[in-house]
Amino acid sequence: MKRIGFFALLMGVLMSFTNPTGYKVGDKATDFKLKSVDNKMYSMADYKDAKGFIVVFTCNHCPFAVKYEDRIIDLAKKYKSKGYVLLAINPNDPAAQPEDSFELMQKRAKEKKFSFPYLFDEGQKIYPQYGATKTPHVFLLDKNLVVKYIGAIDDNVEDASQVKEKYLENAIAALEKGEEPTPNTTKAIGCSIKVKK
Repeated sequence: MKRIGFFALLMGVLMSFTNPTGYKVGDKATDFKLKSVDNKMYSMADYKDAKGFIVVFTCNHCPFAVKYEDRIIDLAKKYKSKGYVLLAINPNDPAAQPEDSFELMQKRAKEKKFSFPYLFDEGQKIYPQYGATKTPHVFLLDKNLVVKYIGAIDDNVEDASQVKEKYLENAIAALEKGEEPTPNTTKAIGCSIKVKK
C-alpha cells in the first residue's frame, strides 16, 4: 500500500511539470481590471458589444515583441471594425527589467501611436492566470470570454512579408464562420516573462 501511495505522489509531481498552469482552449477566462498608459483602468466588461478579444502579452524591451509591434498595431486596426478588441498587457516586473516600466510603456505607446490599451500587469497577477510564458503570447477569446486560440501571431518572427501561416487571423476567421480554429494552439516564440528575484 505504501508503495502505491509513493507512486501516486510521484505521478502527481511529474504531472505538475507536464501540465503548465493557465488556461487551455475551451476554458472561460476571468476578466481583469488593469491600468493602461492613459492612466485609465480597463476591463473586458467595458466592451459590451465586442465579438471577441485579442489579448496579447507583450512588452517594450523584448526583440521578438519589438518585431511584432507593427503587426500588433495593424491587427488592432483591422479587427476593431469587425468587433474584436485588442488588449496588450505588459507582464514583466520593472524591477527585473527596467525597460518595461510604466513610464517607458507610456513613452513607447506615444512613439508608436498605439490605438489600443497597453496595460500593466501590476503585481504580475494576470499573466499566470492565463498561463502566458512569452512576450509576445496571444490568447483569442470569444464574446463570452471562452478561450479559442493560444500561441503565436504567425509563423515568421523575423519578416512579416514572409509569413505563410497567419495563426491568429485564421483563428478569427474560423470564429467568424462559427467554427473552431485549427490549429487552436501553437508555440509562442519570444522572451521569457521577467519576474523579480
